[in-house]
Amino acid sequence: MAAIRPTEATAPWWRDAAIYQIYVRSFADGDGDGTGDLAGVRAKLPYLVELGVDALWFTPWYLSPLADGGYDVADYRVIDPAFGHLAEAEKLIAEARALGIRTVIDIVPNHVSDRHSWFAAALAAAPGSPERELFHFRAGRGAHGEIPPNDWVSEFGGTPWTRTDDGQWYLHLFAPGQPDLNWAHPAVRQEHEDVLRFWFERGVAGVRIDSAALLAKDPALPDFVKGTDPHPYVDRDELHDIYRSWRAIADRYDGIFVGEVWLPDSERFARYLRPDELHTAFNFNFLACPWDAGLLRSAIDDTLAEHAPVGAPATWVLCNHDVTRTVTRYGREATGFDFAAKVFGTPTDLELGTRRARAAALLSLALPGAVYLYQGEELGLPEADIPRERIQDPMHLRSGGVDPGRDGCRVPLPWSAGEPYAGFGSLTEPWLPQPASWASYAADEQAADPGSMLTLYRAALRLRRGEPGFAAAPGGTADGRLDWLPSSPGVLAFARTHGLICVVNLSGGPVALPGHDEILLTSGPLDDAGLLPDDTAAWLREEQ
Repeated sequence: MAAIRPTEATAPWWRDAAIYQIYVRSFADGDGDGTGDLAGVRAKLPYLVELGVDALWFTPWYLSPLADGGYDVADYRVIDPAFGHLAEAEKLIAEARALGIRTVIDIVPNHVSDRHSWFAAALAAAPGSPERELFHFRAGRGAHGEIPPNDWVSEFGGTPWTRTDDGQWYLHLFAPGQPDLNWAHPAVRQEHEDVLRFWFERGVAGVRIDSAALLAKDPALPDFVKGTDPHPYVDRDELHDIYRSWRAIADRYDGIFVGEVWLPDSERFARYLRPDELHTAFNFNFLACPWDAGLLRSAIDDTLAEHAPVGAPATWVLCNHDVTRTVTRYGREATGFDFAAKVFGTPTDLELGTRRARAAALLSLALPGAVYLYQGEELGLPEADIPRERIQDPMHLRSGGVDPGRDGCRVPLPWSAGEPYAGFGSLTEPWLPQPASWASYAADEQAADPGSMLTLYRAALRLRRGEPGFAAAPGGTADGRLDWLPSSPGVLAFARTHGLICVVNLSGGPVALPGHDEILLTSGPLDDAGLLPDDTAAWLREEQ
């Protein structure tokens, strides 16, 4: 059983949890067919316990034709056979919980798969039928209806409309295999509430909501006019009633929600985190922030400020299944992240990126709130270059081959250096090819190396769980103090409670550590003079 922080009273677990994201298809292969599965995850539970995480977030594990990596769900009550079956998922949830690790699952409410029974019935039905009212079917414009119903642009590029054989068009903000649901229809709301109950009753502790700000649409589906308020399909007011009804369900099961909410307006972002809506939301400003002391400090301050009015904990994340891996991103000239800026052949200094990623790990793990860790980040994996002919991501395909897509951060993990396919478990080549260098990142090699990225993460997570200064305040009304300390330009230095101090040096040269009584952990060695080198972080303790 995982250890619990030594406090007299603890805040709700999710306010300061370390949550590990599992992309099942690439985590571990239990049956040797080239695809990761639930058996592979169950076999690695001891590894996850030793790593020191509090919960696992699973990207969609449901029945899916994989038009978008599983985010095209054909049936929420069925586990995709490539991953296992429902009884195995229930066993995994129970086994993880017995080891002190909770489970968070993904729900994708904006759309379903075009193989979903509802959409199959809609295609078989006539225009104007009740079956089509569950989606957004419209007649086209032009003399013969040959022009899409509006000028919106898909999240994956191109038009978000596909024409059916009878001449109507259906809306899909993502890939054509992901038809958008009509959230003004009561049956859509009822079905998703039933799905939530289904999984809460099977022991999940929480739900991550994909594309949480996109569900509701202007019923007129008008053309998009930049600067128009409200937006025709982003952050519409109708969403909040949906999430209030969801929150009432979650509260009955002591479950939690984390929303994927990409919004530039901090006030509107915070509305989703009111006490009767979502518990938390992902912090994309921090994730996308360049490796720059001033910008990082602003991102941290802005994040804490926008969460404070609603009493919600911040979340901190460096990478996920959609984002270029941290080691690669931080080794580039432009260290921030922007989907529009992704191109093939961007040069990367992996040594520099690794040094910065180690420092960023200590920074993110020291901040007040919850932290999300994407599988393989603890191994320091770089973004992989996938041969163009092997890329499966629809972002690449719909960009006309310009965007490299997201497969580079989804390559199957290396577990054992001396085994085929670095111990992923496959008897045949995995679904995405592993780079030749992958064995050098294998978990078994890193576990024996005191200077490895895995050793650093294990030590940091152990301290984060064991030191009361990292914990959220009892009662759940605050999430621990953060007080900035005086520091030289290019240095981030802040204090938490119980004498804990975090220092991150981005100044370009070595700096002296602030006053302290003990060095708890550093992301790299101090120099011969005891100074903190550039791109290095330290956790310190000052006796109170």
